[in-house]
Amino acid sequence: MEFRKVLALRGPNIWANFPVLEAWVDLGELKDKPSNEIPGFNERLMSWLPSMIEHRCSLGERGGVFERLRLGTYQAHILEHVALEIQSLAGTEVGFGKARETSEEGVFRVIVEYVEETVGRECLAVAHELCTAAVHDLPFDVTAQIERLRDLAQDVCLGPSTGAIVEAARARGIPFRRMNANSLVVFGHGRWQRRIQAAETDRTGAIAESIAQDKELTREFLRAAGVPTPCGRAVADAEDAWQAAREIGTPVVVKPRDGNQGRGVAANLNTRKQVTAAYEAAKQESDSVLVEKFAPGHDYRLLVVGERVVAAARREPAQVVGDGVHTINQLIERENADPRRGEHHATMLSKIKLDPVALAVLTEQGFTPETVPPAGAVVLIRRNANLSTGGTAIDVTERVHPSVAARAIAAARSVGLDIAGIDLLAHDISRPLEEQGGMVVEVNAAPGLRMHLEPSAGVSRPVGEAIVDLMFPPGENGRVPIIAVTGVNGKTTTTRFIAHILRGTGKCVGMTCTDGIFIDDHRLDNTDCSGPRSARSVLLNPNVETAVFETARGGILREGLAFDYCDVAVVTNIGEGDHLGLFDVNTPAELAKVKRCIVEAVAPEGYAVLNAADPLVVEMAAYCPGGIVFFALDPASPAIVRHLGVGGRAAFVRDRQVIVAEGEREEAVISLDHLPLTRGGQVAFQVENALAAIAAAWSLGTRMDVIRGRAASFAADIDNVPARFNVLEIEGATVVVDYGHNAHSLSAVIEAIDKFPHLRRACVYSTAGDRRDCDIIRQGELLGAAFDRVVLYEDHYLRGRASGEIMGLLRKGLDSATRTKEIVEVRGATNAAETALGSTTPGELLLLQADTVDETIRWLRGYLEMRADRTAAADAVSQDLGETLTPAEMDGAVLAEANVAAK
Repeated sequence: MEFRKVLALRGPNIWANFPVLEAWVDLGELKDKPSNEIPGFNERLMSWLPSMIEHRCSLGERGGVFERLRLGTYQAHILEHVALEIQSLAGTEVGFGKARETSEEGVFRVIVEYVEETVGRECLAVAHELCTAAVHDLPFDVTAQIERLRDLAQDVCLGPSTGAIVEAARARGIPFRRMNANSLVVFGHGRWQRRIQAAETDRTGAIAESIAQDKELTREFLRAAGVPTPCGRAVADAEDAWQAAREIGTPVVVKPRDGNQGRGVAANLNTRKQVTAAYEAAKQESDSVLVEKFAPGHDYRLLVVGERVVAAARREPAQVVGDGVHTINQLIERENADPRRGEHHATMLSKIKLDPVALAVLTEQGFTPETVPPAGAVVLIRRNANLSTGGTAIDVTERVHPSVAARAIAAARSVGLDIAGIDLLAHDISRPLEEQGGMVVEVNAAPGLRMHLEPSAGVSRPVGEAIVDLMFPPGENGRVPIIAVTGVNGKTTTTRFIAHILRGTGKCVGMTCTDGIFIDDHRLDNTDCSGPRSARSVLLNPNVETAVFETARGGILREGLAFDYCDVAVVTNIGEGDHLGLFDVNTPAELAKVKRCIVEAVAPEGYAVLNAADPLVVEMAAYCPGGIVFFALDPASPAIVRHLGVGGRAAFVRDRQVIVAEGEREEAVISLDHLPLTRGGQVAFQVENALAAIAAAWSLGTRMDVIRGRAASFAADIDNVPARFNVLEIEGATVVVDYGHNAHSLSAVIEAIDKFPHLRRACVYSTAGDRRDCDIIRQGELLGAAFDRVVLYEDHYLRGRASGEIMGLLRKGLDSATRTKEIVEVRGATNAAETALGSTTPGELLLLQADTVDETIRWLRGYLEMRADRTAAADAVSQDLGETLTPAEMDGAVLAEANVAAK
């Protein structure tokens, strides 16, 4: 059993509306060996993973998967369940999985949900190793692997603080995206996006953060704000530290000037030995060390978010309680075995460590790590109470005195932090600080939230929600309107048309399509950008206020969607399909299921705009969580009639007017005569594209006067929609430039040019090599029935085919030609175009198929400029000669003029 590939579908996909891994698994020899025919396999697997008894499987009851094993099931199905169970045992709870056989015997797609991609992939790999070991009766250390995966999960998954903020955003429907392996998360889209790094926001100033890092500078700002804070100073060496302690008066605190998380902090120091030892420990954390007056009392942390104290906790230093049997070292090991304790900040509590500061604290109490303390004796491991050094916390939020809260808010404001952890020492948090000699000792940027989320005692506080509310006040969700467009043909034109209309609203529109990435009229990328990566890039752009995405089949299958929800989903058509045979999508119905993803992702208050003339598209309506708008040329389309009959929405053409309707109410939008994209209604598929675009803008709530005005200004030229039925007149011949590259689009183009009056027709044509043989042959058949002469070409879009193979298949279709009399084969798109244009005669129609749009359009622009320059030069020569020249004479005259000029 081996993996052919493993895809991470990071957005809504054909399997689920959440992230999954899709593993293509070749069972090899195991394809004919169910689990009950492999000696000892079931017993080994069930003994290694007894907790998998909870998997109900298709039987729908506890132990269902074990019963399936006994009855006999195949390795792909088993791998699915093992991968899910291993992820859950590693600490990332998941439950969704599928195993589906492909059209190739013995090859399956195994789908498993994941929380974090790195962990999911590694768990899938371990599941594969475990299943293989169970098949071949090999040893496998499940415990060691699970421990390794738990460590990995703790290392790479979001920690409790960031995780709480993300979950609060999820609960409010605010989209988010983790940007790196650390804790940088973007919430919202485009102009409305906000960012956090742990518990810092994009409004947390760098200056404020640097002030908070400098303990002495912080103390100066606190004094200026009238916040009580201990006196102290920076010291040069250990001797100076003791001198400062004598000046201030013991007990004192020694700490790094710019430290954090309690590292290197020693408190309640009274002797020279304690102070000098603490100085050396602090020096390990910072080049500058402070000595401050120790304030007696409990250690409190108050969390300030905006202008509110949203949580407070009393922190207890790391400690163990003796039992008269175990050493301090053993007691610490037992305490660290608490599953809530872990390394770094991945768990709610941190492990207790015997570092130099801790050893010094033990020494002060007359202990060593090997001491066995008496039963009931409390042994301090640290004097400071930070959670990051093993401390615990008790929630005291309800006990905070209003004046204490005011001092904490003033402390955060004086430093300039929007989110701050205020550390203070006081005997009683329910009394004003001034009454008890309490003091604020530190102001922390990026405060940890763990103690407030799961205190050792007391109530969990909604601190993640408070931070999200600070970034997004109630009623805001950080989203920009998203319109997704898919289908087999017409996607790019419809996408560009929608973006053109929406730019008329005055909002900045981000667009992705086959032609690139555009922010308003500025092109950021000129490659094929119809996939999710480009869409995510647009959603990150801080100028974007509305997004329109062409959403191609390949991106959906390889990565899923770039967004969780869209406001409008447009499906232009499915027809005969395209790219069939790839990714195990072999029929138009299977392709429709892929394209349906954007319909399933429509927000409940959004709309799906669907082609009422395409049965496979009509069927998608049943899967849409929002409303439906059908469009078609014919208002008598059964889907439209039914839909309007129940008060639904539709767009159609009647009496050469584009009409939008809701139930019995109708409104004329624009005449086909005023829709330049459609050439006065002559090009039927462009009328359909216009209907889809107008319906999408209408569904988004765009004003009708804006739609009407923008639709009238959207022309089918090489600037607005390059290679989408651009019509040019070149020296008496009509040239139609179109990107169509499959049988469905070619049929639509032929239907459109059938309405042109030209008696003689020529074509320049190719197609990409990743179509099925029968699809390429079918295109050849269509060419043979529609054109008098055909110029075939191949360029770099071979996609795995041998040179000449594509032209050979097209010729095979042309063998049955009823019209074509002349066939020419040329290498290269521009060579083919030049060959065809060079032999085109006045009155002829030439279809110039641009399989490489940018290259063809660039060449065509140059060609037209050259012809214009040549004509201007010939006209000048004609004036000099006093007579009109023929084209051939023009070329000769231009050459002669050039020769004269050269002489």
